[in-house]
Amino acid sequence: MMNNKVQLLNAVLVIVTAIVSVNFIVKWALKTLISRRIKRRLPPVVKGRLPLIGGVVRFVKNPIKLLEEEYENLGSVFTLNVVNKNITFLLEPQVSAHFFTATESELSQKEVYRFTVPIFGPGIIYDAEYSVRHQQFRFVEDAFRVTKLQGFVDDLLEEVQEYFSRWGDSGEVDLKQELDNLIILTASRCFLGREVSESITEEITSLINEINVAKGPVTMMFPYLPIPAHRNRDKARKKLDTILSKIIVSRKSSGKSGNDMLQTLIDSKYKDGRATTEAEITGMLITSIYGGQRTTSATAIWTGAYLIHYKKFWLAATEEQTTLMKKNGNTINYDVLVGMQVLYRCIKEALRLRPSVPLLLRQSHREFSVVTRKGEKYDIPRGHIVAASPVLSNRLPHIYTNPDDYDPERYCIGREEDKLAGPFSFTSFGGGRHSCLGEAFAYFELKTIWSHLLRNFELHLISSFPETDWNDIVWGVKDKVMVRYQRRNLAY
Repeated sequence: MMNNKVQLLNAVLVIVTAIVSVNFIVKWALKTLISRRIKRRLPPVVKGRLPLIGGVVRFVKNPIKLLEEEYENLGSVFTLNVVNKNITFLLEPQVSAHFFTATESELSQKEVYRFTVPIFGPGIIYDAEYSVRHQQFRFVEDAFRVTKLQGFVDDLLEEVQEYFSRWGDSGEVDLKQELDNLIILTASRCFLGREVSESITEEITSLINEINVAKGPVTMMFPYLPIPAHRNRDKARKKLDTILSKIIVSRKSSGKSGNDMLQTLIDSKYKDGRATTEAEITGMLITSIYGGQRTTSATAIWTGAYLIHYKKFWLAATEEQTTLMKKNGNTINYDVLVGMQVLYRCIKEALRLRPSVPLLLRQSHREFSVVTRKGEKYDIPRGHIVAASPVLSNRLPHIYTNPDDYDPERYCIGREEDKLAGPFSFTSFGGGRHSCLGEAFAYFELKTIWSHLLRNFELHLISSFPETDWNDIVWGVKDKVMVRYQRRNLAY
């Protein structure tokens, strides 16, 4: 009997102890959580008229307007709630440094660029594991090394001269359409080789345009939404796969070798010794053509629009060509292109004002903190999508004097405004660990085109100054850009 009482008493003591312990643990956990939340400073959140989707509606309707308005309202760090996702924007160099320098384990690209998988293909770039993706980027990078660029110059020049030889002594053209056509010709020549016929190149152009019809913000957030634009994208991708597969098989069976990206990708091998497959080569070619053609074409058009509109800089760029011609005659080679510094600055300024890629994205896997130039500290939680925007950061008034003005001289020695706030003051080509692999090639391509036009034509803009089309994934130029041309020979 006594034993039973003792056992009962022990049981009661155990239960009481357990209750007290649980109560203590719960209070401690709540206190710790509350304390952490008090210490944790989350970014301010964009508000919309409609709960949950208000900010999204504004973003889809006009993303630039939303970024500009919230930058003024909330500062350089803020979060946009997108249904079940949070996108935190880092809009000044002071807060975006970690974005550009973080490792893949901290901030990754794969999750946020899933919308490219229907375009690039399964197992390609952002659908591949990091170790494989890193090697695929290296394969593409190998195609843009200096030795390759030197070999590309003659091909670029030949395509440019041939194309503009079709223009008459005078006339009117849609510069947007003309440069769209030319860029795909030059890209096809350098990426696929000279044996690819112009008719196939034109078909590739048409299919690339169909792929890009997929609507920008909607496609980025819901890439598999069953809408006509996505169905057209998928059909165009299948046709591209068929065309490029035939080109790859033809090159391999011919036994010939070329100084182009196609050959570089065919010859590439992974670290384990495995050769690239036909599907992988096709996917990487589409990645390069799609990215390079759309972005370079837009920049070529914007460069022309600004140069033609601002005669001061047209004359400065023309004078530079005259100086180079006095020294080198009509010769254009690698070294001559490198020497076109005035033209380089004109192109770069067009890129600053009209970047083709409006948002750079990462997925956060670890919490990190940022401090604004005003001294405000924010903690960015794990799981947030993190975004930088060249569209806004390239026009910050505390970095760029009269930021909305076209002023290529801001990059001259002594001013160098693109370096005032560190290496991420200018981000049209990305930066840090993920800079654009084709940056050098793009500049050479654009210099080749515009040096030829400056030397051989007078151009006048006869339509209104163009606007940006932000409905596409890659932002281009809206509507036609009509110019009147007059052929000439630049005297030197």
